[in-house]
Amino acid sequence: MSTSDLLAGHRWVSDGGLETDLIFHRGVDLPEFASFPLVEQPDGAALLESYYRDYAAIALTAGAGLLLESPTWRANPDWALLLGYDAAALDRVNRAAVALVRRVAGETEVPTRVSGVVGPRGDGYVAGGADPDEAAAYHARQVHAFAAAGADLVHAMTMTEPAEAIGVVRAARDAGLPVAVSFTVETDGRLPDGSTLGTAIAAVDADGPPDWYGVNCAHPTHLAPGLDGGPWQERLAFFRPNASTLSHTELDEAEELDPGDVDLLTSATASLHAQLPPFTVLGGCCGTDRRHVAALWDVG
Repeated sequence: MSTSDLLAGHRWVSDGGLETDLIFHRGVDLPEFASFPLVEQPDGAALLESYYRDYAAIALTAGAGLLLESPTWRANPDWALLLGYDAAALDRVNRAAVALVRRVAGETEVPTRVSGVVGPRGDGYVAGGADPDEAAAYHARQVHAFAAAGADLVHAMTMTEPAEAIGVVRAARDAGLPVAVSFTVETDGRLPDGSTLGTAIAAVDADGPPDWYGVNCAHPTHLAPGLDGGPWQERLAFFRPNASTLSHTELDEAEELDPGDVDLLTSATASLHAQLPPFTVLGGCCGTDRRHVAALWDVG
């Protein structure tokens, strides 16, 4: 299957805010906000599989495809080291994470794809001043683990600046995998490094374009101010919004989960389609769960 055909012919349901769902709704302790250690724990793996099945059911009801994204947003060397994982153990758990979502994908009757998720090296809300060459080398091992495990694509999520996104795209190309890049934006529609979405996409494209772009970890009302009518907007295929309209800083400081207003989430997402084509992949991010994603797909 060619890259251009991988997501063609369907729209795709993705999952919600995995980590916030596990912490606030299921009472799971996630040190360093990392869900990947659950993959190798029998009870944890069973919980993850149950979580993903909820979204398989939404896809079936919606008559859509299912894009299952691995629980590996924190499964890179810096965060893993804090959790006691050496390089070999990290390779093992990244492969096991792809295998876990592949098992769930194999249970459903809808078309499925499996995405290996790459998160930012540092804080998902703070631009760290990445260098593209360094980022490519840093993320390469995780991306190659995804390729070895049979992932269909790589999804770089919550990118805060173009430089790190460029590095992930290079790593994915080296591993022979299609790749999506999703940036996060602040309430003004700009990336945490201050760049506009259009500028960030142009910078990544100049080095080597990914197969898809998207936005995650931002409410649709935050994305809207960043839309300027430029042709780059046609490139936005993935959208995984936050439930809350709070800023990243406010979310970081909040002691309780803000589940947001589901009606506002769905209406604001629908209003984006006046400026954007329908998103190819639609799921949720922080604060969202199966209820939010079902509502976004109008099957709630």
